Amino acid sequence: MTTPNKESGDAHTESTATLTRGPELVVGLLMMAIAGMVITDSLRVGTGWGDDGPRSGYFPFYIGLFLLTASAFIVLSTLLKWSKLKEVFATREELVPVFQMLVPMVMYVVAMVYLGIYLPSAILIGYFMRHHGKFTWPLTAGVSIGVPLVFFLVFEKWFLVPLPKGPIENMLGF
Repeated sequence: MTTPNKESGDAHTESTATLTRGPELVVGLLMMAIAGMVITDSLRVGTGWGDDGPRSGYFPFYIGLFLLTASAFIVLSTLLKWSKLKEVFATREELVPVFQMLVPMVMYVVAMVYLGIYLPSAILIGYFMRHHGKFTWPLTAGVSIGVPLVFFLVFEKWFLVPLPKGPIENMLGF
């Protein structure tokens, strides 16, 4: 990690780079939210000691407390040292490939909710093969259709494990 240096003409300035303090604060707050969900659900199912041992929420409750404490420490220390934290997390140029992977993956997860796993998987594989791998159309079509088809045969027919299906599979009778 480097520190922006305006005097030396360093290319990393605060306007073109993401400093570590932002991501640290966001991740700390996100982890606090997750810890809150763990603690809340643990309280719902019971955190005490029953006749036959600890209840279902006993261990998750303490893990949630530990996570909450650690993430609160990160948030507090980041806020207290906010003006002093000048380390560069990543430049804009370094973040572009991250978001080129992240955005399609998020779209894939959302699409799976509505379309099942097979069609979004074929589209995602095809997108990555063509856009990032620069593969030919025949190879891209073969792999992007073949992989979900193999998953269907292995999981649905061989192991008898149903995977999420969408309207297309329903129209085809699966």
